[in-house]
Amino acid sequence: LSSQVPKPGCASLGVQSSLGVHCSIQRLISRFTDHFPPDLLLPGSSGEQNQSPSGEEPAHLATRPVLQVLLSPEVPYQTLAGFVKGSQGLHRTSPGHYERLACLLLLQVCTGLEYLRTQNAGQGDLRPENLLLVRCPCPPWSQQGKEAAPGLALPRLLISSFFKVKAKRRPCSTSQEQDWTEGLAAPAADELNVGVLIYRILHVDISLENALGFRSNRLPEIPSQSIYSTGLKRLATLLLHRDPCKRVSMAQARSILQVLLWGPRQELFARSKKTLTLLRSWVEVKRALLLLKFAENSAGAGASPGLEEWLCCQYFKDVTEHTLYQVTQALY
Repeated sequence: LSSQVPKPGCASLGVQSSLGVHCSIQRLISRFTDHFPPDLLLPGSSGEQNQSPSGEEPAHLATRPVLQVLLSPEVPYQTLAGFVKGSQGLHRTSPGHYERLACLLLLQVCTGLEYLRTQNAGQGDLRPENLLLVRCPCPPWSQQGKEAAPGLALPRLLISSFFKVKAKRRPCSTSQEQDWTEGLAAPAADELNVGVLIYRILHVDISLENALGFRSNRLPEIPSQSIYSTGLKRLATLLLHRDPCKRVSMAQARSILQVLLWGPRQELFARSKKTLTLLRSWVEVKRALLLLKFAENSAGAGASPGLEEWLCCQYFKDVTEHTLYQVTQALY
């Protein structure tokens, strides 16, 4: 079991306790504090002796923070902040592998945020420090039989720190002041925070305050180091659009990341005109190849699919030619 001591000001732990099970949400199975409840204190105990004659606690005890410990079945080995800080060299030496890993981590963030919205909850403080990484029990098939480069194994990402979202939705506005004061307390803030998160994972300095001050074509440059760089830059631009009505949603961001990871790539449309028929055929071929890959691996080593394969299956289970047409229009 892993324990976590929440920072002062973290969102209600009751929200976390009420959430259902999701692969990208930190589970909470128990919690406790270092204080006994008043009704459990014995007569004459230190808890009563420390009280003033009026029955009130002294000021120095009343203001003492209560230590709260959460018990979770997942054991995080690192935060996303620590991972990003320690992976600058990896990004330089293996940019393609690292940026693919960045896409997979961002995909888990988006699916987790989508789930929170269905639970009428939101992420209280979407920062790399509040995103936990958990080692997967088995490596993906693509890495079985050979050693993976240090830092390239895909971890499971867990979102922590939550708050309840009010049902009232904020009207669309292009006012930066309104966007800043209201947007951070509304679900729409997820899009802004994920846009900033893309830059931070790719080791580009940016803050949310500065991002809202830029025009869409003046956002910091993301160096083109791999086949994923341009797509990630495009996604960040769509998420950080100053007009909330023109930002892509979490569902659209998830779909864009899935296309970046598993296609179709832009080269497909350079050879053939983009049509629903073409996209339907592409999906059918990819599904058949995926089933063939599963059959071959099951007949061989018999290893279980890894996290990346599971995420890939989720994509091809739900994708349609209509959603692909819309996503590729926004991406390419």
